[in-house]
Amino acid sequence: MPMILGVTGSIATGKSGLCTYLVETRGVTHGDADKIVHRMFDPGKAGFDNAVKEFGPEIIGEDGFIDRKKIGNLVFGNPENMSRWMRAIGNIENEMRDTIERWRATLGPNDVAILEAVNLIEANYSQWCDATWLVAAEDEIAKPRLIARNNFSSEEAQQRLDAQRKWTVREPAADHVFHNDGTLEEFRAEIDRVFDDTLAQFKAGTLPKSRWFAWREANPLPPRPAAAS
Repeated sequence: MPMILGVTGSIATGKSGLCTYLVETRGVTHGDADKIVHRMFDPGKAGFDNAVKEFGPEIIGEDGFIDRKKIGNLVFGNPENMSRWMRAIGNIENEMRDTIERWRATLGPNDVAILEAVNLIEANYSQWCDATWLVAAEDEIAKPRLIARNNFSSEEAQQRLDAQRKWTVREPAADHVFHNDGTLEEFRAEIDRVFDDTLAQFKAGTLPKSRWFAWREANPLPPRPAAAS
C-alpha cells in the first residue's frame, strides 16, 4: 500500500515548494486540492452553473472560465460569501476522498502520494492520510513572497494573510511542522530528513497514528442540521 501524506499551511508559506521538491527528487505523486476543486467548476459542470447563478456572470473571465482572482476578492475575508461559494461548487470532501482512494488502489506499495490542501486539517482530509505535515512562515516572510508571486498590492496581500489561520492553531493536529523562515537549503534539508524518517516508519509498520485523530476528537464538528421533512 502506498504512503499518503497530507501537506497544509497558509498562503505563501512554501507548502507547494515542499511538494514540488518531493516530486522532483523522490518521484512522489502530487495532488493539489485547489486544482482538483478548480476542475469542479469548469464550464459545463454543475459547479460552474451554480457559481454563476450565485455570483453573477461578471465572475466569468474572457477565456470563458470562472476568474479565480475575482472570486478570491469576493470570498476572502467574507465568511458569508465563502459559504455561498462552497455550496455552489459541490461536495469537495467526496472529491478528495475519491482522489486518495484512487491512489490507494493504483499506486504500488513503495510509492508515496501527497495531497496538498489549505484546509486539509479542518475539512477532515487528514483522516485519509498516513501523516499530516504543516508548513509555517511568519507574515513578514510570507507577505513579500505573496506580492512577488501573485502580483498583489501590499493591501491585497495583507488581506489574504489576515484571512488565514495561524500555524499555532493547526499545530496540535500536525505530525510535523516545517518552519520555512530560513534558507531554501535549510528547508530542503529538513524535508529530506523528515520524509526519510516518515517513510522508514511507514514501511516498518511503526508510524504512529496521526495526531489529527486526537485533535479531531478534542475538537468535534458541530452536528449538522436535520434535513427538512
